[in-house]
Amino acid sequence: MTTAAMPLHAPGDAPAAADGADRPPEELLLHALPDAAWLVELPARRVCAVNAAACALLGRNAAELRGAPAERLLATPEDLAWWGELRSALAAGRTPLPLDSDTVLPGADGRLRHLRRVARPLGGATATHCLVAVQDASAAKEAQARLAEALAELRATLEATADGILVTGLDGQVRGFNRRFAELWALPPELAEAGRGADVLAWMRGALCGADARHLLARAAEPALRTTERIALRSGLVLERVSQPQLSAGRTIGRVDSFRDLTERLRADDRIDALARSDALTGLPNRRQMAAQVEHAVRTMRHSGDAFALLIVDLDRFRRINDTLGYEHGDRVLRDAGERIRRGLRQGDEIARTGGDQFALLLRHADAAAAEAAATRVLDAVARPWQADGEPFTLTCSVGIALCPAHGRSADELLAHAEAAVRLAKLAGSNGLRFHQQHGGTDLRAQLQLDHAMRQALAAGRFRLHYQPQVSLADGRVVGAEALLRWRDPALGEVSPSRFIPVAEDTGFVIALGDWVLGRAVHQAARWQRSGLELPVAVNVSALQLRQPQFLDRVRNLLRDHELPPALLELELTESILLHDTDQALARLHALASTGVRLALDDFGAGYSGIGTLKQLPLHRLKLDRGVVQGLPDDARDAGIARATVQLAHALGMEVVAEGVETEAQRRFVAEAGCEVFQGFLHAPALDPMSFERRLRESQPRRARPPAPSSRHVAADATARARHLALVPPPDAR
Repeated sequence: MTTAAMPLHAPGDAPAAADGADRPPEELLLHALPDAAWLVELPARRVCAVNAAACALLGRNAAELRGAPAERLLATPEDLAWWGELRSALAAGRTPLPLDSDTVLPGADGRLRHLRRVARPLGGATATHCLVAVQDASAAKEAQARLAEALAELRATLEATADGILVTGLDGQVRGFNRRFAELWALPPELAEAGRGADVLAWMRGALCGADARHLLARAAEPALRTTERIALRSGLVLERVSQPQLSAGRTIGRVDSFRDLTERLRADDRIDALARSDALTGLPNRRQMAAQVEHAVRTMRHSGDAFALLIVDLDRFRRINDTLGYEHGDRVLRDAGERIRRGLRQGDEIARTGGDQFALLLRHADAAAAEAAATRVLDAVARPWQADGEPFTLTCSVGIALCPAHGRSADELLAHAEAAVRLAKLAGSNGLRFHQQHGGTDLRAQLQLDHAMRQALAAGRFRLHYQPQVSLADGRVVGAEALLRWRDPALGEVSPSRFIPVAEDTGFVIALGDWVLGRAVHQAARWQRSGLELPVAVNVSALQLRQPQFLDRVRNLLRDHELPPALLELELTESILLHDTDQALARLHALASTGVRLALDDFGAGYSGIGTLKQLPLHRLKLDRGVVQGLPDDARDAGIARATVQLAHALGMEVVAEGVETEAQRRFVAEAGCEVFQGFLHAPALDPMSFERRLRESQPRRARPPAPSSRHVAADATARARHLALVPPPDAR
């Protein structure tokens, strides 16, 4: 039907005059048409005139097309049938009907072209000519197909998503939504199918829990605003709504709202949070929750001056209950004891089960007299007669009391002192109360016992390291970690570093303890580095530890054995290193700095350094003392010290880390003062390695999986507890 493409004028054809004077009128008319067209002479049905667009479409020149049978140009069954009907109509003197439909034609390049052609006789029943006009709709068909495919893909994507999608125009009217949206908002089937915009919006407003729904859909008043909020529905669902502008060619044409169902996730979070903060047996808060409440009370006390009391209640000889009546009755007694104690508390006081047969009470706004009165009520409540299976029995308890701030200024310290007091109460014969006893001088017996307990704990593996994140004030990234030592003793409970570190330094045990901490911290830093978490770990080094002749070699060997880049280890030193033999201390520090490890001066502002000495130290960081940070931003003297410290550090080319940042106001102040990094409870307490790693991975982009550790690293992991040491945390409970 077609031939290879040829030029419009065959070699034998003479080109038409530029002004068209030599062309017949019908040809001039055809050439004025934008689409392919040719004129057919009737009744012979042969082409008598053709335009250039038709030649290009059919791939033949004008000379070939003139005189050609009309049926052969488009020889589809429909065309052949129409030409036959045309001949019959003209022979019978009837007005023929025009042909107006779509067809396809193989082009000169072999591709099918979609055509829209109209064949119309000129003159009705006496027509002598027929005009055939053909429009190439291939591009439009392809665009339409691509659009249909894109729409189908978009529709499938929107229907497959777990989020409900709502599209509105700038006038606020609904333009569309997916099936998930209808499910979340429980649209009635008839409304979802009809999709009436005003009715859909009215339904949404009625589905909200008593909220003014005018804010539900952002309007054109703020076309570029992207908003995120949580909304609660009367159905009980909690949705996260993200609304953002819909753009076309850089112009806002409406908004797209996505709704995600958070209900189950929030319920699960609440269940997990409740389990993490409560005791499974009694339903009371657990030790962790009580420690958090005490810490909050300590922070409140620092600002308001409100004193409070912490009581530890220990049931006397409770083991006999389990041995005699059985564990089921024992559990029931624990639950009932917790309820008896709770009923005797004032409004605002807190109770927790801290373990075994022990409870803790937080008495707000309480002095010694109020604490003693509360303890007496507890003693009386527990001592009331008990019954099990109809058999009466007697149960008593002992109470230890620690007052804040008189007996301590941290949760660890207060818990330790209250627990020590309850042990004294039990030693005194039980069924009584004891306050924490302040000793005017050093309790040599207690120090001896604590030193022995520490040595036993190191041998038994009872020490552990937690890591407190160090956070960039510029962008909130975790840029480092400080290794902090923790110790829980079977007899002493959780022992605060502020309690055992001074004893370790006094007895010299800090050397062995610090060596263990240093090794564990380097080991952990190397594990993190091999797993793709590359960040420096800071380790506290005591002055006595630094003075050991083998300390420098110890650091070098650890870095070599674990293949840890020196820059990933930071040694935190206190100003006390300069108290003895300053020249030797400076030489050791410069030797350490030459290995590539980072050096920091801890608790700056609380010690002995002068500027003349400070500028000789090869330090990378100054750590602003937490005692200064606690007074910020209200204490003018602390504010002045903080600003001066930052200026001094920057003048000496050092970075400043603010310790003990517990409030947003403190964070803002140290950031404005020029500190680069902060750490403290505002971001996170010290975390065990797994919790720290999990939090760090959640805050970092995914990275390529690191190579598996070598056999040497596997062996090092297996023997690390016995072989390696790491730095001692400062004597506080960060």
